[in-house]
Amino acid sequence: MFLRRLVWHVARLIRSPFPGAGALYVHRFAVLALALCVGACAGLPGSAAARSAPESFAPLVKRVLPAVVNISVTETVSGGEVLGELPPELRDTPLGREFRRRFGNRREQTIGAGSGFIIDPSGLIVTNNHVVGHADKIVVLLTDGTRLPARVIGTDELTDVAVIKVQASGALPAVAFGDSRQVEVGDWVLAAGNPFGLGGSVTAGIISARGRDLGSGPFDNFLQLDAPINPGNSGGPIFNMDGQVIAISTAIVSPSGGSVGIGFATPSELLIPIVSQLRGGGHIERGWLGVSVEDSRSGVTVAGVERTSPAARAGIRQGDMILAVNGEHIETSRGLIRSVAAASPGSNVNLSIRRQGRDFDVSVTVGRRPAEGSG
Repeated sequence: MFLRRLVWHVARLIRSPFPGAGALYVHRFAVLALALCVGACAGLPGSAAARSAPESFAPLVKRVLPAVVNISVTETVSGGEVLGELPPELRDTPLGREFRRRFGNRREQTIGAGSGFIIDPSGLIVTNNHVVGHADKIVVLLTDGTRLPARVIGTDELTDVAVIKVQASGALPAVAFGDSRQVEVGDWVLAAGNPFGLGGSVTAGIISARGRDLGSGPFDNFLQLDAPINPGNSGGPIFNMDGQVIAISTAIVSPSGGSVGIGFATPSELLIPIVSQLRGGGHIERGWLGVSVEDSRSGVTVAGVERTSPAARAGIRQGDMILAVNGEHIETSRGLIRSVAAASPGSNVNLSIRRQGRDFDVSVTVGRRPAEGSG
């Protein structure tokens, strides 16, 4: 109210006829006062800012939700797998034998649900590997109610990413990736998906933290969110306020099984190269040295070297300290694994090594990383 009155009085000063030379100074004063007033208004807490929350998420939802899909999967579970769920102490008891007699040869269909998002109008969809990785049948439900069968193009267990494809009669709505490296803690995000199989739903929240490591693999680098994420949201997109996908919902921490405001999403900086490889070749090839490493006070130390591995052929020894990969300083063993994994098998990487107080460089031709292996 004060600023509104000030603007009104300044406007009167500008319009008022002041005779003589003094009028010029009064006019200049009025213009300066108006400029200061406008500047003060821009600094008010209620003014629009680049990272402020919108008055409504509705325009963003209308723009991006058509590209978000629900995914239902059917998986065949054999009786032997069911038996594996029996406690060990019951398996050789009369109860266990009776259970095996009745259900041992039985095959059951289990149904699960997840989420995904279309990245190409031709029908390419990104989701989590744990949603579709073991499915016998995949059906995608679009927001207009259309159901389409889907097939797996490629999966990657280490990052829990999968690409599937549907065949539609026309172009499908698609969304684009954004740069998760530009996301800051406190930024608003919109999560979309299929919680508890209820269908397309959205929730809003902020980025709570970056770089979370859940111990699920060497490539953990999750964004932590407080936007409600529940079972069924897996594989769903996380949007920034520009409608770009900056992460994919992957996991939650919850004693109850429902959202408690702690969700984790794989950032787009990791997703983009993985999705590119999967849609191009159906699998991921990562670089591999053949060393086991551990973090030490001074850096990353080689704890062991596999015989005939790329590292062994290059002369890397147990006890060597790896300081950098291709000139980029390495501080942790996880950082080393990620840097080497990013190299194409057969390419050369330059390692900066410290051995018994002497620093030198070694060129290593990286191998192909096994499904489960060392750095």
